[in-house]
Amino acid sequence: MSIPQHPEAPFTILAADAVTPPEIAPRLAPSGSGVIDGEGFRVMEVARLFTSVRRTQTHTGACVLYRSLSQPLAEREALVAKQAALRRLDQDAVLREQLTALVNTAAIHEKGLYDLLYARFIGLMGQPASELEREGYGYGAYNDSAAFVASLVEGAEKMQAVDTPYLEQRLQRIRQFRHSRAWALLRGPVYRSEQQVLVASEKPWYVPAVRFRPSLFKPFALLGGVALLVLAMTFVPMLLDIASSIAPALWLFLLPIALLYIPMAGSFDRDGIIYPLRLAVRQSEAMADLMDALGELDELLGFLAWRDEFPLPATLPVWLEDGPHRLRAEAMRNPVLAQENPDYVGNDITLDGERLTFITGPNSGGKTAFSKTLAQCQLLAQAGGFVPCLRLELSVADHIDYQVPETSQLADGEGRFGTELKRTRDLFLRASERSLVIMDELSEGTTHEEKINISRSILEGFARKGCSALLITHNHELVDDFSRRRQGQTLQVEFAGDHPTYHLVPGISRVSHADRIARKIGFSREDIDRHLGGG
Repeated sequence: MSIPQHPEAPFTILAADAVTPPEIAPRLAPSGSGVIDGEGFRVMEVARLFTSVRRTQTHTGACVLYRSLSQPLAEREALVAKQAALRRLDQDAVLREQLTALVNTAAIHEKGLYDLLYARFIGLMGQPASELEREGYGYGAYNDSAAFVASLVEGAEKMQAVDTPYLEQRLQRIRQFRHSRAWALLRGPVYRSEQQVLVASEKPWYVPAVRFRPSLFKPFALLGGVALLVLAMTFVPMLLDIASSIAPALWLFLLPIALLYIPMAGSFDRDGIIYPLRLAVRQSEAMADLMDALGELDELLGFLAWRDEFPLPATLPVWLEDGPHRLRAEAMRNPVLAQENPDYVGNDITLDGERLTFITGPNSGGKTAFSKTLAQCQLLAQAGGFVPCLRLELSVADHIDYQVPETSQLADGEGRFGTELKRTRDLFLRASERSLVIMDELSEGTTHEEKINISRSILEGFARKGCSALLITHNHELVDDFSRRRQGQTLQVEFAGDHPTYHLVPGISRVSHADRIARKIGFSREDIDRHLGGG
């Protein structure tokens, strides 16, 4: 999966140069500069995490949530402020209800706004040939957009000031939209002069201009035409005689004129007013700010809704002071897998003091699931949301990195070992004492002796860097080496007989359940012998 990377951090949901609506998709900071990178995004299954926690009501809110997960916050103060907003909404039912009503009303007209900004209006006779084509001339989209901004701004203005900075700042950004040119363009009146679209405050009284009415029915134009006809017939009696004599033929001319009126009026409004107007709104910083504020409020409400629906305890983490990465979790569960499994086993873990952590155990014991749980919970916490733990204390990670064994690329010329070593090198170079680095095996694709020697050097390097480095491995000899030197903590997945309990317990596993798994899938030695023997 190729993940687009963008220099904005964070990017605004409405990009001034965009010609299509914002997508619900990840956007990562340039390689090395963000908390996670494209490979980490894929391995940590952030797309799946997004789907699991998404409870937003608007398209904009979903885009903001994806932004929070693909560009998580790296500043403690920002996270504390966001959490304070969640706590306030959790404690103030009236405020939460008011914001919910504000967001839900915006959701009703949101599609019309995106249609106005990005759709191609093909008139009344065409058939849409793409997702961005719409019948008509854009009047409905314009009216929806006007209703969208009016309900949002007026709803925010009716609310009392909130003493929580994160909430009040976003409400104030919505209120400020009333003072923008984008507001005037969407609320009207709008005029088309000879060269440009003007709002009322921009139009001098002496400049001739056509006032835009978002409808094919133009009452003043029609009334003016009728009035002229009546005046002509009143003051020029000869016209009455001419009109009566040619009346049967006159209808033959009026009918084509009436049929031409609709596309002519509609095309004039679309090309001369709606398209130029929407370009100005699309490029408006005030519009981008309004949509971001809406999405960020929707995201908060979505986090609360997810917490309320989650079948197991979820809490807001306690943020430790900045410094070397630390984490203390009680009953940490996977935010994706536990969603549909109320019996999901929680685990305690402490990453504090010891810079290296080794997790050993047979396949299917839960090592990888726990490691993804750890990464996803750190990520979800830095997105500002709730995490499925009884209690979680942690510090902000400047990087959350995850490495898994990879097959080699045909064109890289390095083979599997070189491919993995390049990834490990990249993680090492960008790691700091504030980083969380998770590795699923190391130095695959070489001899056992070389694997131990190279892995030892890599792990010692990470320990000297001072980051939290966690290794999932079957290589108990490597773990024994570090254990003898009293470097790092050792954890193993627990089994009761042949069955995993999915608990992590202290120690080093020296057991392989390869035979059990081979029997389970029907490819044990006995299965092979039976196949070859015809039995």
